[in-house]
Amino acid sequence: MALIYNVTVNLDEVIEQEWLDWMRREHIPDLLSTGCFRSARLSRLLDAPASSGISYSVQYESPDRDHYARYMAEHAEEMRRRGIERFGESFHAFRTLMEVGDQQSVPLQV
Repeated sequence: MALIYNVTVNLDEVIEQEWLDWMRREHIPDLLSTGCFRSARLSRLLDAPASSGISYSVQYESPDRDHYARYMAEHAEEMRRRGIERFGESFHAFRTLMEVGDQQSVPLQV
């Protein structure tokens, strides 16, 4: 069963553009190149709890628990280190793992 590895990040407004550029050009491509995930989605949180800064969610889809476990064992520490090295205390992240359930959609009436 597919999994979603969700990383929610709160960052200082002054680094927002640099962080977004880094995520799009380096971090997400590097993470996808591990072969542990098949897609990534970067979203800005609009209804984030009142806090300072700006929040984003990055959702990486893994085909199964084995791929996710391999990422955690072989790549996670290095990926986290790179972000901390580059941005220090200007951002904070928390991570969750979700199992993909049923998905349904309906056509929109315009």
